[in-house]
Amino acid sequence: MSKHLHLNAFLMSVGHHEAAWRLPESDPHAHTDIDYYVKLAQTAERGKLDSIFFADSPVLMGDPGRRPSGKLEPTVILTAVAVQTSRIGLIATASTSYNDPYNLARRFASVDWVSNGRAGWNIVTTAGADAARNFGLDDTPDHRVRYEKAAEFVDVATKLWDSWDDDAIVADKELGIHADAAKVRKILHRGEHFRVDGPLNLPRSPQGYPLLVQAGSSEDGKEFAARYAEAVFTAQQTLEDAKDFYTDLKARTIAAGRDPESIKILPGIVPIIGDTEEHARELDAELARLISPEYARKQLAERFKLPIDELDLDSELPADLPTEDDIEGAKSRFTLIVNLARRERLTLRELIARLGGGRGHRTFAGTAVQVADAIEDWFRQGAADGFNIMPAVLPSGLDRFVDEVVPILQERGLFRTEYTETTLRGHYGLARPANQFDEADALVAAR
Repeated sequence: MSKHLHLNAFLMSVGHHEAAWRLPESDPHAHTDIDYYVKLAQTAERGKLDSIFFADSPVLMGDPGRRPSGKLEPTVILTAVAVQTSRIGLIATASTSYNDPYNLARRFASVDWVSNGRAGWNIVTTAGADAARNFGLDDTPDHRVRYEKAAEFVDVATKLWDSWDDDAIVADKELGIHADAAKVRKILHRGEHFRVDGPLNLPRSPQGYPLLVQAGSSEDGKEFAARYAEAVFTAQQTLEDAKDFYTDLKARTIAAGRDPESIKILPGIVPIIGDTEEHARELDAELARLISPEYARKQLAERFKLPIDELDLDSELPADLPTEDDIEGAKSRFTLIVNLARRERLTLRELIARLGGGRGHRTFAGTAVQVADAIEDWFRQGAADGFNIMPAVLPSGLDRFVDEVVPILQERGLFRTEYTETTLRGHYGLARPANQFDEADALVAAR
């Protein structure tokens, strides 16, 4: 094949499954151990994966009694990982609602410099009053306003990353000139949400600017992705839904004036790998048995905006639920969960078990060959450019994926056997972006 899979490892605490920390093999303190994350990154690099990814939120998510829930700040993790790896891409989440463009642009440019061009930014808008109250606010703006602010935020960040020309630093000791001041410019941004003069206090980084990643699948999220994103993390349960999303987002990207190959779509998959299919299903069932159903019931009541006593563990979802329009955060995930429950007529208890591994991402239990088959099927049928690999249990789930599934994909010619590029953009087959100010200057000169 002329086209290869892209594989990202989404690393979360001791694994994505709600109950992973309760297994005998799990270290319940690993989520604050930087050596643990370094070793995971080195495993992903051994498998020649494109990148690793850390999610984040400016609020303590959920009840800390249920699972390890504290998080190191992800760009700090990336910086530590960068000096212990050489090729794996490094992606972290940062919110446009609770950061300023200047500080965030500087932080990600710094990671790009430290890693020699391997940084990526997962752009999120962050909903919820809990997060807002950590920043002196009563609540967040509505969904559309958050995306409008995010668009301006990204515009400012890219201007700051482009505020230095690539050849601004001359380092001429004899003349005593370190940088050509004419090639370091103020951006003088004046917008609805931000006023930023610039320039950034850091030269243009190895990639120009970090890979831009997005994970929202609502209408606003898809429009934002079509305009800005270069990789998209998404969640679909069925092949048909994945194909529809893929086709729709590629069409929106074309409508935004971009090459559809400039955006890579990576659905999430939670692989539970066993020696046999029966063994894999036993592992899945063991994890499901360790879930606290009452906690999960409370979570779903909050998601569905219902009193908890209206959700019976052994009944299907109530007929009268809010619509996606009534939901402020994670709109597309709300719809996915409701559709899954309705389509398969799941009781609440069964739905909790299905969501325990990946919170709506597709969970697949099988042998390494079966996992590889599932990945290849969606890839060949036009449902994905690659996958966001979400091990149910860490580190064992990542070890098995790298040692057992990746070699099968390599043998089939679907995945690289060696790195051919040194930057994250290179891994994803994306060009280093031109400096927007150079392009503007060229247009002016042409007139």
